[in-house]
Amino acid sequence: MSRKAVVTGGASGIGAAIARQFAKDGLQVVVADRDTEGAEALAREIGGQAWTVDLSDTAALEDLTLDCDVLVNNAGVQRVAPIHEFAPEDFRLIQRLMLESPFLLIRAALPHMYAQGWGRIINVSSAHGLRASAYKVAYVTAKHGLEGLSKVTALEGAPHGVTSNCINPGYVRTPLVEKQIADQAATHGIPEDEVVEKIMLTRSAIKKLIEPDDVGALAGFLASDAAGMVSGTSYTMDGGWTAQ
Repeated sequence: MSRKAVVTGGASGIGAAIARQFAKDGLQVVVADRDTEGAEALAREIGGQAWTVDLSDTAALEDLTLDCDVLVNNAGVQRVAPIHEFAPEDFRLIQRLMLESPFLLIRAALPHMYAQGWGRIINVSSAHGLRASAYKVAYVTAKHGLEGLSKVTALEGAPHGVTSNCINPGYVRTPLVEKQIADQAATHGIPEDEVVEKIMLTRSAIKKLIEPDDVGALAGFLASDAAGMVSGTSYTMDGGWTAQ
């Protein structure tokens, strides 16, 4: 019987790349996303299942049970503004979606993983889980919190055969990043074609965006038996950004 994976934010971008990699590796994949049409389309493509869910509605997740072998916490949004202009509701939304819901999903998945003595928690963090950037207070805060959640999960899960790790990409070529390019251009007052080089990749030694399939490949390794001794880590894939 093949293992079952749940991938949040799975309808597009990094999540879709991870879902495709898992399907290629023989896992049964549940594509979890608030975009019903997108989730169902990808599920049909890879022979998986779609789960329409708004993960920002965290109250609805408190009694959830997840019988999955691999959980990928990937769903996220971005808001860009100076702290003194940052909307409090936007800050709370990002904490619910990107920190509180991963906690609740891990909480829902661990009993099944513990019972079978095997499990994989993969948290899609960011270089911003390790470093900060101006104008991204909510995102950076949530990703730093996700790092701590992942490490505690690794410590508690170790006696039960459950690993927990973060993947920390730099800027990946996704719809979320394409939107950020426009937002950053407006915030910094520069043309969009200058944002990638002057803002996004200024600290990266390799001056190009990461492809979603690259992140999918790393997730595939972390979900495998070969990664059984990899736990509590933050795997950077950032072109050398955090090496500085």
